[in-house]
Amino acid sequence: MIHAQGTSALKGDTSEKIRFELIGNLIVIPIEVNNVLLSFILDTGVSKPILFNISEIDAVGLNNREVFFLYGLGGDGKLKAIKSSSNAMKIGDVRLFNKDLYIVYDKSINFTPRLGVLIHGIIGYDLFKDFIVEINYSSRFIRLHKPETFKPKSPRKWKRLPLDVNNKKPYIEANVSISDRPIEVKLLLDTGSSDAIWLFKDKTEGLVPKKNMMFRDFLGKGLSGSVYGQRSKVNRINIGGFSFKQANVAYPDSASIDKDKIYKERNGSLGGNILKRFNHFIDYNGNQIFLRKNRNFKAPFTYNNSGIVVEYHGLMFVKEEIKIIRHVGRNDNNALQINPRVNYMTSIKPIYKIVEIRESSNAFKVGLRTGDVLLAVNNKKAYEYELSEINEIFHDKLGKIVRLRIERNGVEMYFKFELDDVFKQIEPSN
Repeated sequence: MIHAQGTSALKGDTSEKIRFELIGNLIVIPIEVNNVLLSFILDTGVSKPILFNISEIDAVGLNNREVFFLYGLGGDGKLKAIKSSSNAMKIGDVRLFNKDLYIVYDKSINFTPRLGVLIHGIIGYDLFKDFIVEINYSSRFIRLHKPETFKPKSPRKWKRLPLDVNNKKPYIEANVSISDRPIEVKLLLDTGSSDAIWLFKDKTEGLVPKKNMMFRDFLGKGLSGSVYGQRSKVNRINIGGFSFKQANVAYPDSASIDKDKIYKERNGSLGGNILKRFNHFIDYNGNQIFLRKNRNFKAPFTYNNSGIVVEYHGLMFVKEEIKIIRHVGRNDNNALQINPRVNYMTSIKPIYKIVEIRESSNAFKVGLRTGDVLLAVNNKKAYEYELSEINEIFHDKLGKIVRLRIERNGVEMYFKFELDDVFKQIEPSN
């Protein structure tokens, strides 16, 4: 059978359910590419499927390659990629035929270290254009619905909001109150962002951080490099009648934004730290989204109060003691005698390294630096943690003591510091 360019097929059923992992507010789903199973981030902010870690997926068999340039947030503006056509993809029982893929060979563009799990790529529009996509953050699954069999959700349980789909990307209207005055904004619906809100600075519109509540920070990595800016809070954000007080907001530096490549009506992004508080039905062709609160709705908005960003930095062999218990009979008092025998087991464990540290933080003041390799966190071996568990410790309450044992240039060192108030040092506005 010959399939047209970019076609999709879901046989039999009216929908297909796919389980996902939620890591750092990002949705990670399994997808087969040319019969090889890979892990993708579901990202409504991208119009093209993009592959990373190409050394890991040489067996995918990508053909018909040509040089291409991708544009995205980051200081360099554009990123060289290879376009490959006529690829087959499979998500559950949903098949995508004759798909274009874009392969990035730049090893610095890699989500794996930040999330602590292997990520091969990102995908967005190719799923949303042919299906109504249900995202259930509560139960961790997406479901792809055939548009012709989908029934609109009950207005008694679901809130319907309009979507503006422009250049293959969805935008939603909201209003934010930074001081007292609510400001109407149009935000990219961005499941590929782990933050709550990003706003592009605009003094004439009042889109600037609060003078008494902001700090400079690393915001993440875009397709074109690292993104820095200021973090703050909004007094309130209202999305179709749903309201959040004191939500986190980030303002990326103007150097990280190529305004010529951005939808001119866009004021920022609505990311995973808010989106995870709802279950969704996203309908690109119908220009609509259905929202319903879930159990995450009232979760607090927290910041990384340590000032430390840790990445997964490969694997190491670890020799661990194991005790084998041998029962050797009973003594004269009829008590059971146990003879433990110590043995050893070699296993592979993750390595975690500090890659960013906020200079105003207590962690920096006590002497921690980028490049330090974590050996222990709060007296527990670092490799016994998942990366997400370490990040939870760094997002804990103000005043909480954190103890780190690290290795620097072959020397082990110990540090102790309190999680501090990220807003305690006031920075002037740019």
